[in-house]
Amino acid sequence: MKIIKSLYFQVIVGILTGIVLGIFYPDLAIKLKPMGDGFIKLIKMVIAPLIFCSIVIGIAGMQDIKKVGKIGLTSIIYFEIMTSIALFIGLVFVNWIKPGDGMHINPESFDGSSVSSYIKQSEHTKSTVDWLLDIIPDNVIASLASDNLLQALFFAVIFGVALTKIGEKNAAPVINVLQSFLKGLFAVIKMVMYLAPLGAMGAMGFTIGKYGWESLSSLGLLMISFYLTCLFFIVFVIGGILYFYTRVTIFQLLKYIKEELFIVLGTSSSESVLPAVMEKLEQAGCSKPVVGLVIPTGYSFNLDGTCIYLTMAAVFISQALDMHLTLQQEITLLLVLLLTSKGAAGVTGSGFVTLAATLPVVGHVPVESVALILGIDRFMSEARALTNVIGNTAATIIVAKFEKNLDETVLFETMK
Repeated sequence: MKIIKSLYFQVIVGILTGIVLGIFYPDLAIKLKPMGDGFIKLIKMVIAPLIFCSIVIGIAGMQDIKKVGKIGLTSIIYFEIMTSIALFIGLVFVNWIKPGDGMHINPESFDGSSVSSYIKQSEHTKSTVDWLLDIIPDNVIASLASDNLLQALFFAVIFGVALTKIGEKNAAPVINVLQSFLKGLFAVIKMVMYLAPLGAMGAMGFTIGKYGWESLSSLGLLMISFYLTCLFFIVFVIGGILYFYTRVTIFQLLKYIKEELFIVLGTSSSESVLPAVMEKLEQAGCSKPVVGLVIPTGYSFNLDGTCIYLTMAAVFISQALDMHLTLQQEITLLLVLLLTSKGAAGVTGSGFVTLAATLPVVGHVPVESVALILGIDRFMSEARALTNVIGNTAATIIVAKFEKNLDETVLFETMK
């Protein structure tokens, strides 16, 4: 049957298999972790060169270089608006539902050893100036060899602009090589995606096997609140803006990228589908420069799901400890998270580190209290990653439409 051969069906089977193994054979399921890690590493190995080639080819083919800067500025403004809304909505929902009220947990009961590694990482969080300087790679090779997407983006933009300065005749051989290389990268990605069901099975099996369903019971209300808040943000905020600008509904978009969403659900990593999402956006009518600029930048600047998680988790902890935050403290928390959330890359665990780095800002809440949600953090990472991917996909289409770099005929045809 056709459905059996489809990737999203195979990924669903992989996820369900991982859940069953995690429940009934937890020891075996935990040993499957390398399958999930291996799949993500296979994808990540091509991300930097793929971004580099896509951006260079796109910029070199544009007549108006000023347009590149305008696209970048539009993207950053859009990202800041959306992440601010996400932080605010998270704050509103957690104060409305109050999932932590009534837990009355003693702060002295926490064992900091379980989260010591996260706290240690949070203590070395870079300042804004250092973070900005880190965008500049030490050398060209390092920008492509590292996992820092912004470094690859930075050098690609400069190189793409440089090619426009040397003339079409001199730039053509380089562009031809990069185009052939890019086709080869997409061929590699297609081969790797055959392993997505196994990667999803390994990642999901490890999560269920290690943490178990029982870890969800006491903190279930926080999880439900978080998932509902993300759903509200996706349907009404992202969906509303997307339909207003493009007349494409959020449900059409979700259907179009359903395979990628199931992979994210299984692996809890938004980076695992970055190449596939970029390819689909180009097929949907978005120009290559817009896709190349918006998607990589969005993975650092537009983490809507992570922003919702950070505000809800921080306030939830204060509620559970009976250390309720004042309005002034919550506003301070929101303003600080506008900066610290930008350092949370779209990979598993980074949101937890950012939470540990931000929590001391409110003063009286001990940083060791992040241990309270350690057991369910892994279960909430799926919603974070899904919201991040959907937000960045929609952002690319919206920016492309705003900058008149969108073929709407192709968009409506692919979104049917």
